[in-house]
Amino acid sequence: MVKISETLKQFKSICKPTARLLASLVLVTLLGITTALPAHADDNTNYSDTLNSLVPTTPIFNSKEVRLGITPTGWSNSDDLSIDLVPPIPYQQILSEMALSGFKGSQGAPKFPKDINELKREFEMRGLTISEPWVGTYFTIGNEKESQKIFKEQMAFMKNFDSNVIVVAELGGAVHQQPIEPLNNRPKFTNKQWKALTDGLNDLGEQAAEAGMVLCYHPHVGTGVQSLEDIDRLMQNTDPKYLKLLLDTGHLYYADVDPLEVTKKYADRINHVHLKNIRQDILDESKQEGRSFLNAIRSGVFTVPGDQEGAINFKPIFQELANANYKGWLIVEAEQDPNKAEPLKYALMARRYLHEVTGL
Repeated sequence: MVKISETLKQFKSICKPTARLLASLVLVTLLGITTALPAHADDNTNYSDTLNSLVPTTPIFNSKEVRLGITPTGWSNSDDLSIDLVPPIPYQQILSEMALSGFKGSQGAPKFPKDINELKREFEMRGLTISEPWVGTYFTIGNEKESQKIFKEQMAFMKNFDSNVIVVAELGGAVHQQPIEPLNNRPKFTNKQWKALTDGLNDLGEQAAEAGMVLCYHPHVGTGVQSLEDIDRLMQNTDPKYLKLLLDTGHLYYADVDPLEVTKKYADRINHVHLKNIRQDILDESKQEGRSFLNAIRSGVFTVPGDQEGAINFKPIFQELANANYKGWLIVEAEQDPNKAEPLKYALMARRYLHEVTGL
């Protein structure tokens, strides 16, 4: 009996650490982070401090009606795939780090799976969903057929997810992907082009509404809807029932538009929010040197809310949205070079800040 008892004790001593190891492996596998370490992992970064800081606090938004997301552009850029690590960051790692940071949604990306079932599986496994698609229209250059086609494809795509937002921007004559300075070289629409754009958007918006979705317009640097004057004209000539406004703090600030002013002016039409911060010194350099939009991104013009290097004060913007009973997504979208800004570090930085100022 003594020998049997000793054998059982030895067996238990072996099983306990083995069980803990197996449990850890299962957890890591479920998170999908076995493929790689955090991009540019820094041994001195204490990620647990950020996660542990997310303690309950009184939210200024209804947590059942406002969700937090983050775009993949902090890991790799969708417009310029060269803005990435070498070798490129695998999409599994991007999704896992989004989930690990506490976000619930993301845009699509070129490196994500093309098969819808595989895409849904990868997202659902991590508790994520697609927050929005990107629809580029070409009404101002007479290509209504292509604009309608892209819109219908993306609307059908979003039926696979639990978000009803369709993001749209007019790309006729756009220069944000060209190797030229964007603010002064962007297109300026004629009255005829404006009419084609607003008529086209009203039509898409009505189709979206009939399908239970909401069309949100994204003013964008280097496009024909960039300035406050452009935004005013767009809002005045489109139907509030069919076209809402996407508030992108970074694009507005880049174009010398005050995001707080836009928030106050159009709070009742804002239905989607992109949270970009701006490094003022790099923005000033980019304008002085005439950098292209993509080169400004490479230089580090954008960062996340909560970064002390950022110039935008988000607190009054959030308060204005809360006062207007905002419902929808708050999407962190810091287009950064992962070689210079560690993606996971900045995702956690943004998530911590959002909790501190919104309670979500």
